[in-house]
Amino acid sequence: MKKNIALLVALMLMLCCAGALATSYDAELIKEPIDTEVTGTLTYWSCFSGDSMIWDQWRVNQFMKAYPNVTVDVQFVPESAGMNSGKLMAAIAGGIPPDLVIADNYYLAYGFGAQGMLEDLTPYFDKIDYSIDEFMPGYANLMTFNEGTFLLPQDSNVIYIYMNNDMFAEAGLDPAVDYPKTIEELDALADKLTVTDDAGNVTRYGYIPWLDSGDDALYWPFMFGAEIYDAESNKLDLTAQPVVDCFNWMRSYAEKHGAENIKGFTQAAGGLFSPDHPFFTGKVAMTMVGNWATNALRVYAPHINYTVCAIPTPEGGRANSTPLGSNVFAIPYGAKNPELAALFMNFCLRADINGNNFDIWRSIPTIDRLFDDVSWTKANDPIYLLGRQLANSPLSGHPGLCIVSTELNTEMRALRDEVIYNHSDPLPLLEALQNKLQPQLDNPVW
Repeated sequence: MKKNIALLVALMLMLCCAGALATSYDAELIKEPIDTEVTGTLTYWSCFSGDSMIWDQWRVNQFMKAYPNVTVDVQFVPESAGMNSGKLMAAIAGGIPPDLVIADNYYLAYGFGAQGMLEDLTPYFDKIDYSIDEFMPGYANLMTFNEGTFLLPQDSNVIYIYMNNDMFAEAGLDPAVDYPKTIEELDALADKLTVTDDAGNVTRYGYIPWLDSGDDALYWPFMFGAEIYDAESNKLDLTAQPVVDCFNWMRSYAEKHGAENIKGFTQAAGGLFSPDHPFFTGKVAMTMVGNWATNALRVYAPHINYTVCAIPTPEGGRANSTPLGSNVFAIPYGAKNPELAALFMNFCLRADINGNNFDIWRSIPTIDRLFDDVSWTKANDPIYLLGRQLANSPLSGHPGLCIVSTELNTEMRALRDEVIYNHSDPLPLLEALQNKLQPQLDNPVW
C-alpha cells in the first residue's frame, strides 16, 4: 500500500512541459515500402479538422509510401464522419459507403454498430497485428456488441483533476500530499481555496463540479460508482443511489454559492482553448478535464504551475480510474474493400504513426504494450504514467454506452441543470427519464 501511494504521489508531480515532443508532420517515417503486392483504392472518411486533419493526411501519405500500389481517397467529413448529419447513413442505404471511417463521437459510432450499419471486424483481424484481448479492459464494451466486434479504438483520452500549485501553496497546502482522494476531501479543498472580496463576492472558486469535463452529465455519476446501463439485462439504471447522490452533491455546490452566480462567473470566461479560461486566469483553483488540457495550458497559459491527480470518489465509487473517450475506426456495412480498411487501421495503431497525436495531446494508446514506444513514456512524464495507470484500471470505461447514449447524455445534462438551477429533487426526474428512454432499448426501431 505504501508503495502504491508513493507511486501515485510521484506520478502527480509535474510542471507543464515547455513544448510538445511532437514529430513534424513533414517527417518521412516510411523509408521503404512494406508491401508492393497489395493493390486497390481505399475510400476513407475522416472526422478530423484543423491540425488533426493535417496529421491524418500525413499518415495517409505515409501509408501510401508503405503500400505504393494502394491509393487512399481520403475525404474530411464533418459531424463525426457523417454519422450525425445523415450522410453516412445515406451512403450505406444507397450501397455506396466508404470503406473506412474514423469517428470522434463514439456514442454515435456505437449506435451505428448496434443498428447493423457497420461490418463485424472479426473476419479481418488476420490483417491486424493486435488481438482483441490486448485492448485494455475499459474498451471491451465499446468494441463489441451482440458478440461481434464493430469498433476499433485508435486512441483515447484520460480525465484528471488539474490543480493550481501556487494557489495550494498560498493556502498552506502541498498538492503532492493534499490532493483530493475522496469527495469529502475535494469539498473541503474547494472551500479552502475559494476566495471572496470584502463584499462577500466570490473572486475565485475552489472547484465547480460541472465545469469543463464535469459538463459531461455521465462522467460524475460513473465516478460515483453508477453502472448507468446494464448490457446483460439491456436496462438503464438511472435511479441507482450513486446517480442520485451525485446530483445531490452537485446541488450542494449550487446552494452554497448560488448557481446563477457560478453561471455568470463562468459564462464571462473563455473556453479551454482561449487565454480567458477560468483555470488559466486564476478564477478556479481546480478543474476536471482531460489530457488535451496540457496542450491548451502550454499554448495559452504557460505561466500556470499545475499538478494533476486521479478523480476523487465517494466510498463505493470508481477510485483510481477514469472515464475514457475514444476516436474509433469502423468499416461501414457494404464496404467494397474491407481488407484494405483493416490494413490501414493496423498501420494507424503503430506508435510511431500515432506519435504526433500522442505527443501533442498526451492522448494514450488503447493497448498497454504500445505505451512503451510513446515519447512521453520514454521521457518518464508523470502525467502520462498516471494516465497509463488509470486507463488500465478494470473500473475505467465509457460511461452509459448503449444505443440511446447520445440522447441519454443530452437528457442527463438537462436534468442536472434542473437540479442545479431549480433545486429540484433528482430522483423523480431520473425516474421519468428512465421511463422515457427504456422503451427505446426494449423496442429498437431498426
